Amino acid sequence: MSGTPESRRAKAISDVVDRTSIDEDMIEVLVHAFYQKVRTDSLLGPVFAARIEEWDAHLERMCAFWSSVALMSGRYHGRPMEKHAPLPIDAAHFDRWLALFEETAGEICPPAAAAHFIERARLIAASLEMGIAGQHGIILGKSERFHLTKSDVAIQGTLK
Repeated sequence: MSGTPESRRAKAISDVVDRTSIDEDMIEVLVHAFYQKVRTDSLLGPVFAARIEEWDAHLERMCAFWSSVALMSGRYHGRPMEKHAPLPIDAAHFDRWLALFEETAGEICPPAAAAHFIERARLIAASLEMGIAGQHGIILGKSERFHLTKSDVAIQGTLK
């Protein structure tokens, strides 16, 4: 591929936008609508409430993350695995996260954009679940899922 890294990135972004109509405004609307659902969800809400003190900053970070994921913009420079590894989450949490994300993308985005976001969300969820399982000393095989036990949760200090 010829050109500078900047010109190749601009071309990649342009290709995604042309194919899906995703832009920064759509990402912002999607992220804000999704996290509004997350905050009120009975499974996910408490996990986030225990850790997110400044929601405006978190939403800004998540917009940068999804811009990097969906548009390859390079706006996000964090380490998601480090943030998620200590959380008391397992397959049920990832399933719920995906269900809410897919629902929100379907409500907010045109079909091509929703499909683009959902494909990436599924890859992200699978990767994070695999990484969290690894933090617990479990290597997941194909189609295997990670499930916390009560002792796992107690060790993490969240069992009441």
